[in-house]
Amino acid sequence: MVSESSGEAIETRMSIEDYIKFLEARIRYLEVEMQRLSNQVRYYKSEIEKLMSPPLIEAIVLEVLEDGRAIVKSTTGPNLVVYILDRIDKRLIKPGVHVALNQRGTAIVEVLSDRGDPYVKSMEVIERPNTTFNDIGGLKEQIRELREVVELPLKHPELFEEIGIEPPKGVLLYGPPGCGKTLLAKAVAREAGATFISIVGSELVQKFIGEGARIVREVFSLARRKAPSIVFIDEIDAIAAKRIDVGTSGEREVQRTLMQLLAELDGFRPLDKVKVIAATNRIDIIDPALLRPGRFDRLIEVPLPDYKSRIEIFRVHTRRMKLAEDIDLEELARLTDGASGAEIKAICTEAGYNAIRASRRIVTMNDFLDAVKKVMSKKGIRRVGYRENTGLFQ
Repeated sequence: MVSESSGEAIETRMSIEDYIKFLEARIRYLEVEMQRLSNQVRYYKSEIEKLMSPPLIEAIVLEVLEDGRAIVKSTTGPNLVVYILDRIDKRLIKPGVHVALNQRGTAIVEVLSDRGDPYVKSMEVIERPNTTFNDIGGLKEQIRELREVVELPLKHPELFEEIGIEPPKGVLLYGPPGCGKTLLAKAVAREAGATFISIVGSELVQKFIGEGARIVREVFSLARRKAPSIVFIDEIDAIAAKRIDVGTSGEREVQRTLMQLLAELDGFRPLDKVKVIAATNRIDIIDPALLRPGRFDRLIEVPLPDYKSRIEIFRVHTRRMKLAEDIDLEELARLTDGASGAEIKAICTEAGYNAIRASRRIVTMNDFLDAVKKVMSKKGIRRVGYRENTGLFQ
């Protein structure tokens, strides 16, 4: 039989062992916690170092010198002769490579990965427009010519190689506003199956010297990388006006941008599978150098729609509308003499609003007649006539 004192000793020993186990577990927990806190301290120290460290300066390598230094073009302005840190692989330092300089601009501390301008990348149309050539009323001849000049060379270049001719590089669409120039470009983007890069001429007008020309170079560089591709320049007259001998510094910068565009169209670097489509309302002010063969080879006029074209445009814009039986598209086409495609679309929209205001689900002829009267009588919209080949209204 175990004595009372022996039982107490066993109990005491077991409680001490449990306590020791508890302390050991506690020590392990504290060690893990200390490791976690140490990691956090190191992380926050590195973040503080990043915040306290001076920013690096981006530059482009122009030339590598024999003594191991390099000439770089700094984005802050001047050209610099700088050293290269020993830890950097000298084989990576080549002309045209983007590098990072320290704050004082005395040494290359990092080689940056090759990347395009994000501003230019955003010009690429990722989601194709829903517009097809079937959505364009009239303009049959313009569609045929555009498909021959742009779509055919991109899809079947072997035809031109076999014949032994070089397809046109660029197409200029011109005519009064609202007649379908941009609509044609959207349809080409949909049907050609090529990379489509869209830019407005005014986006090339920058306040810094050389910036507009750089954007033009980047746009065509992106187009070559993504070939087959189409570059669409809307409102090209913003940068392609006739050059003059005198002018402000801003006008001279626009001229530099135009000269870069001319060089890209007909320079030493071939466009290959890159086609250029431009649109303008003012062909009379376009620089003749842009219109010569070898640059914009084809000039396609997109005129105001004639009687038959207006009927087709009305059909396109009313095919999804619920129409009454008394609708006479021929009469509407006759009443809208001188209207553009955009104005005919506005008439159809206004007719739909007239039906909604009357709490009807069907559009009647009277709705269209009221819409024609409203749209065609608007001040500044009614056209007397369009002077061909000038882009000017009489």
